[in-house]
Amino acid sequence: MFSQQLINGLTLGTIFALVALGYSMVYGVLFFVNFAHADVMMFGAYFCLVFLSSGVPVVLSLILAMVCCAVMGAVIEFVAYRALRGSSRLAAMASALGVSTALQIAAQLIFGSQTRSMRGHLSFEVKQYYITDNAYITNLQMLTIVVAVCMMAALQFYLKKTRSGKALRATAQDREAASLMGINTNRVISQTFMIGSALAAVGGFLVAATYDAVYPTMSISVGNKAFASAILGGIGNIPGAMIGGVLIGIVESLGAAYLSSSYRDAIAFVVLILVLLIKPTGIMGRREKK
Repeated sequence: MFSQQLINGLTLGTIFALVALGYSMVYGVLFFVNFAHADVMMFGAYFCLVFLSSGVPVVLSLILAMVCCAVMGAVIEFVAYRALRGSSRLAAMASALGVSTALQIAAQLIFGSQTRSMRGHLSFEVKQYYITDNAYITNLQMLTIVVAVCMMAALQFYLKKTRSGKALRATAQDREAASLMGINTNRVISQTFMIGSALAAVGGFLVAATYDAVYPTMSISVGNKAFASAILGGIGNIPGAMIGGVLIGIVESLGAAYLSSSYRDAIAFVVLILVLLIKPTGIMGRREKK
């Protein structure tokens, strides 16, 4: 039973980590929490569902959903956040909450409030492969882990090895200095939202396929846990978001199995509180020098 819950937790954890990356990227550059990020993830699931329903192959549907969410992220940044860049963080966060509510309402108006199935539109059947007598992994779980890890590895490569990735890191360290060095910080910030939103689209597809459900408020539970993952790992720290997501997923799965499934949503936040009491900056976070 322990091995099975570990596999389930690792699958969930990689999804949480993937969504948490968007929170950490935006916070690392603008130092505010984009609460609308999880709702972009929800739209990513709907975009995938629409393309799959139209007969588009799975891989192409996912790529198109990533493009749609990337555009959505850029529009949200330009409309809701850019004008507030010089104001307080509270104003930006209030705007983010407004965007989040607006996106949920828009999803209900466009797609309806009913829950829709994702697996019925996939081109493969979910199969189980037994690792031991009591533990198995499905091909969907393997796909989830592989896709999430590949996306996270691609992000790390982008940030470390590409010119635009280095510009993003420079902007995160000191936006004014980066601007003085000739970096177009507006473009970098827009790219940050686009990349985070594209990753959220992948997370939305994986969440919808894992739970076989797409609905307008699916962003609430997953978004809260992804946000907790970002804080646990050290918000603004990309590797920290990955570690935090995996830990939250594993702890939630084990807690639901050995304690009670009724508390699965609370278990992750209890762990978060305990860790922050010991290390307020998160596992890999660093205290800012003043």
